[in-house]
Amino acid sequence: MNARANTCEDLRDLAEQATGQAYAPYSRLHVGAALRSVSGWTYTGSNVENAAFPIGMCAERAAIAAAVQAEGCNFRLEAIAVAAVSAEDGSILPIAPCGACRQALVEFGPDAEVSFRQPDGSWLDVSADALLPYRFVMPAR
Repeated sequence: MNARANTCEDLRDLAEQATGQAYAPYSRLHVGAALRSVSGWTYTGSNVENAAFPIGMCAERAAIAAAVQAEGCNFRLEAIAVAAVSAEDGSILPIAPCGACRQALVEFGPDAEVSFRQPDGSWLDVSADALLPYRFVMPAR
C-alpha cells in the first residue's frame, strides 16, 4: 500500500514507476499499474512473467491482488492507470488491459476509471464497463 494518490496524474506517475519493477525477461515488455480503491488507498503492481507463459501475472491483476490482500473482500476499485515501456529502449508503448484484466477490473469496479496510453502517447480514460461491455457474469443459482 502506498500513500494516497489523489489525481489521475498521481496514478499515472505511480504506474510509470511500477514499470521499473517488472520481471519480463521473455517479452521485454515492462508493465506497471497503480490503482486507487474507493476507500482512498493506492496499490501498485508490475507484470511478472514465467517460462511457462500461462502462469505469468499482469500488472493490473497484481495491483488488484495487493488491494484485496490489504482491504479484504470489501475492496472496490475507483481508478487505475496502466503504463508500459519497452525494456529494449525505454520507449512508451500503447498497451490497454488484456481481456483477463478487463474481467478483473469490472469485477471490482465496473464504473472505475481506467487510464492507459494511446499510440500518440496521450492518455485515454474510459470506464471499466466500457472496456468489457459483455463481461462474464456468474449465473444465479
